[in-house]
Amino acid sequence: MSFDTLGLKPELTEAIAALGFQAPMPIQARAIPTLLGSAGDFIGLAQTGTGKTGAFGLPLIQHSDTARRRVQSLILCPTRELCLQITADLKRFAGQIPGLRVVAVYGGASIAEQIRKLKKGPQIVVATPGRLLDMINRRTVDLAEVARVVLDEADEMLNMGFAEDIDQILENTPGRKRIWLFSATLPQGVERIARTYLTDPVRVALNGNNRSVATIEHTCYVVREKHRYQGLKRIIDFIPNIFGLIFCRTRRETQKTAEALIQDGYQAEALHGDLSQAQRDYVMRKFRQGAIRLLVATDVAARGLDIDDITHVIHYNLPDESECYIHRSGRTARAGKSGAAIVLVNTGEKRRLRELEKRCRIRFTMGQFPDGSAICEKQLFALVDKVVRTDVDQHAIEPYLPAVCQALEHIDKKELIQRFVAAEFNRFADYYRHAGDINVKPRKRPDDSTQRPARTKSRNNGKPTQRFFINFGRLDKINAGAIVRLICEKAGIRANRIGAIEMKREFSFFEVHQNAADKVRRSLRNAQLDGRTVELRKVQPRAKKKTGKANTVRN
Repeated sequence: MSFDTLGLKPELTEAIAALGFQAPMPIQARAIPTLLGSAGDFIGLAQTGTGKTGAFGLPLIQHSDTARRRVQSLILCPTRELCLQITADLKRFAGQIPGLRVVAVYGGASIAEQIRKLKKGPQIVVATPGRLLDMINRRTVDLAEVARVVLDEADEMLNMGFAEDIDQILENTPGRKRIWLFSATLPQGVERIARTYLTDPVRVALNGNNRSVATIEHTCYVVREKHRYQGLKRIIDFIPNIFGLIFCRTRRETQKTAEALIQDGYQAEALHGDLSQAQRDYVMRKFRQGAIRLLVATDVAARGLDIDDITHVIHYNLPDESECYIHRSGRTARAGKSGAAIVLVNTGEKRRLRELEKRCRIRFTMGQFPDGSAICEKQLFALVDKVVRTDVDQHAIEPYLPAVCQALEHIDKKELIQRFVAAEFNRFADYYRHAGDINVKPRKRPDDSTQRPARTKSRNNGKPTQRFFINFGRLDKINAGAIVRLICEKAGIRANRIGAIEMKREFSFFEVHQNAADKVRRSLRNAQLDGRTVELRKVQPRAKKKTGKANTVRN
């Protein structure tokens, strides 16, 4: 099958061919004809990296009337990185369609500049929910003629606490519109949106829910916690040409790990929510150009990465949810390529492997950390291969050769080779000369019959919770979603570990699972929300019956 058979305009098929795409991805082959020909709603289920942007973006462009400078299509996505990536992709697809305007609306950038672009009359707006809702409240965006709304990465938008924002945005769009919902999974929250806003949608599902891409190889290394960073370095050093993404749970650990790698001589950078937009753009530009070989990121910050050549995804810490593991791992093996997902677990986390295998329908290969000798051999031959494959610019180097040859003429060929190899190789040889074995002796994997059943993670599963006071309320013009996003981004936990949120006039209360309470308290210490410092205190649980007494605040 080719793009020519899908019903796209010649301008679009020519632009696609110029970009080097030859055949549509499965989600594109099934979604594009439907979205071009159907006037109804649509649900597309496919994992990250399977071509969803093209699946909805190409039909949106074809449906756009360039003679009308009004917003006709709206795309909602969870992060500014994904917002910018979708915008860039649509502009490339529409390269041969004069008059088509696509504008990105997202937080962390000048709102005045975005308002200026909206006044020029784009046909397509790509937005994050928070910033778009702000624009709606300011009456600086006109959605009266929106005919199509795309909810991209719908499951992740809900995990980040955008449910209330999405409801308000959809209520501010015309009733006679089409909604195209794209998601990797279909949890209850996404099902609720589908039931509430979609009418008899056409459904296209690829690979089933919670299933990993078949071209990803999954490997697990068991390590003692004190050796976790050493284990990471051994994995990286054993893969000389790695172009990888390393996931950590929290911003603090992300920054700490990236700084340690940079100090140890690796081409690495951190990507997390504490960076300014300019810093994030700079890091992503260097990563796309290959100047950075290792990007250490949080889950939220990495949403929207669309880079086809990532060879390895390393889970420095296991995520809390199996869906998150799928999203992370889906950053490799994109566009039909193969890739590798590597997991580091300590001895206490091993039990979670079988749960991941069942939920994600994968099988982990248990890896062994290579010793220093094996790593040095790997690096040595990689260096030799690099030298052999290096192209020599004879014209550029010719003027310098006489002086170089004169400086090296007293060294024989064998010694010269040794010295050049040592100049690059000594770092590994010195580090691993006395390195010991950090492998944990594997135990026999338990049978299914003896395996502890996986626990369901839910806001209403009866787990003990800790209640907190926070100094933000309705007067601060925030909603419960803002509190959820603050907790998720700062503490690195999933939204389903957050319980009831009680908004008051000048303050609020929220609950989190007891086992996440200390992490939340530490992570939100001195945090900022809308320019104000967060004050957080533990409080006693709500009484089941009215007592007439206020909540007691504990120091």
